[in-house]
Amino acid sequence: MNRLRAAFLDQRERELHKDWETATVSVEAGLRVAAGAEPDDPRMAALVGELSLKSDRFRRLWGRLDVRRSEGARSRLHHPEVGDLDLYREKLAITGTDGQLLVLYHAEPGSESARSLALLGSIAAGTVSDDMRSGRPTRTSAED
Repeated sequence: MNRLRAAFLDQRERELHKDWETATVSVEAGLRVAAGAEPDDPRMAALVGELSLKSDRFRRLWGRLDVRRSEGARSRLHHPEVGDLDLYREKLAITGTDGQLLVLYHAEPGSESARSLALLGSIAAGTVSDDMRSGRPTRTSAED
């Protein structure tokens, strides 16, 4: 549910998605599927109420009554450190967890997005120099 809040309420999330409007249509339609499965869930009612009050975009989409399950889809993102990413998204249900999903993003092997994801992983692990982040080749002491 944190991802749903972020999709509609966090400006950084909006900047991350190259096609935020399409992404929010998919997120809202998926929420409607989940809400239909648990119509009396007070957490769901609270989330819908919160988003309806705080997001004009959510309120308009919720009023359309779209229902669409979206397990796999293409996501076009712009990451502030590695640039544009063209990724595939898969959602996997985690049994025994009261509806939790594991969301995976992956790139086409060998693509620029795959290289950018690898760089992002290195950045997160703290193993990337500033030169590698900027795309400049690093020099070894033998080259000096």
